[in-house]
Amino acid sequence: MGSGRAGAPGPEPYAGEPEPYAGEPAGGGWAGGVLGRRRGRVALAAEGLRAYGLIAVMWIRSTMTYRFSFAMTLLSNLTVNFFDFVVIMIMFGHVRGLGGFAFGEVAFLYGTTSTAFGLADLAMGQTARVGRRVRDGTLDTFLVRPAPVLAQVAADRFALRRLGRVAQGLLVLVWSLVVLEGVDWTPVKVLLVPLMVVTGALIFGSLMTFGAAFQFWAQDGAEVANSFTYGGNTLLQYPPSVFGAELVRGVVYVVPLAFVNWVPALYVLGREAPAGLPPWAAFASPLVAAVCVALAGLAWRVGIRSYRSTGS
Repeated sequence: MGSGRAGAPGPEPYAGEPEPYAGEPAGGGWAGGVLGRRRGRVALAAEGLRAYGLIAVMWIRSTMTYRFSFAMTLLSNLTVNFFDFVVIMIMFGHVRGLGGFAFGEVAFLYGTTSTAFGLADLAMGQTARVGRRVRDGTLDTFLVRPAPVLAQVAADRFALRRLGRVAQGLLVLVWSLVVLEGVDWTPVKVLLVPLMVVTGALIFGSLMTFGAAFQFWAQDGAEVANSFTYGGNTLLQYPPSVFGAELVRGVVYVVPLAFVNWVPALYVLGREAPAGLPPWAAFASPLVAAVCVALAGLAWRVGIRSYRSTGS
């Protein structure tokens, strides 16, 4: 019996993710416990968003200290990304269509996926550094801070220059909407355009989180994750008709990249959904994005709990 003794181990360090709220509202019981856990998840998400915002603002202020340097970096980022679209422009200088799609339709596909990917890369692109942090032990510094680790990792060294990719994709998207011909615009189709950009960003962000979680075991698996994110963005810039049926089915039913833009965009363009999907699948992107976010969060929690540090 003692209040403490020299050399006794101290309390466990903060493990990275706060424990869910375990309390029950008045009345208790099973329903109260479920409600308490839901409140805990909401509180955890709110805490993560707050931490993310504070860290991102700190890095933005640091970046804006050198405004001219930031402006030049942003311009160079926009220019480099624009060369991706220049390749498509050169291609259509020699052909009248690509897989049965006109130039404006391909530009529409390019603009939607590039804008969605740009938003995801801006918000979650830094998660690709998890493998490096696991190898050199710097991830441990995030584990002892009183904030969700994922929020810290995603916001660390927040790169505002990545707005160049977002701006370039958005410019192409707006231009494609001007030059598109033969589209019967309805209120539903008009609303579907910004919706597919937002849900596409969530799907890409989920894949980035999956990739970060994978690196807890692979430690050097950033390129594997990039094949699904950067590679998926490049894939979706072109119509599905130019790819093999097996690949199209893979990005529809296995890794749901097709719901970033192919499925809703083909509905907007008045074309059939890929891989035999029904027409109503064009409106399933929010549901697919929600499932991807939930699974990515689960994968991250499993990964962070399996982390055993470097021992250094």
